[in-house]
Amino acid sequence: MRLLIKQRVFALSDTYDVYDENGTPVFFVKNELLSILHRIHVKDKSGREIGQIRQNFTLFFPEFQIWINGQYAGKVRDEFSLLRPKYSIDYMGMRCEGDIFGWNYSVYRGMQEVMHISKEIISWGDTYAIDIARPEDEIMGLMLVIAIDAANCSRSGDSN
Repeated sequence: MRLLIKQRVFALSDTYDVYDENGTPVFFVKNELLSILHRIHVKDKSGREIGQIRQNFTLFFPEFQIWINGQYAGKVRDEFSLLRPKYSIDYMGMRCEGDIFGWNYSVYRGMQEVMHISKEIISWGDTYAIDIARPEDEIMGLMLVIAIDAANCSRSGDSN
C-alpha cells in the first residue's frame, strides 16, 4: 500500500495532507503555530486526532516522541553523522537507513524491510511517498515519517 504526504506551501506552520494510492485524502498533519518546539497533530479524515509528535528539549540532537491514540509509542532521535542522515529509533523494534541526501529511507524490523520512504525531488513543497508492506502498519508508518521529517527540519534549522 502507498501513502502520499504533500506539504501545503502557503500555510503558516508545517501542514500536510496525506492521500492514499487512489488520491483520496485520508489524514491531515499540522504543527502548532506558536510552539517553540515541534508539536505536531495527526488527524484522520473525520478530524479525530490519531497521534502526536512532540519534540523534547535537548541540547545537541533533537528527539521526537511519537504518541498514537494517546499512548506513548516510541521516539526518534537525530544522531551525528557526516555523510548521511542517521536516526536512533526506539519505535516498535525498527531501524531506519537513509541515503546521503536524506531523500530515501528504508525502515526495517529485524532484517525485513517494512516500508520505504522516498521524497519527490521536483515538487512544490515537501512531498513524500511511503510504500508500506502491510496495511496494518499504515498509521505506524505515517507517524514515523512525520517524526523523521521533523528531525530533518530541526537539522536544517527550520523550527516550524
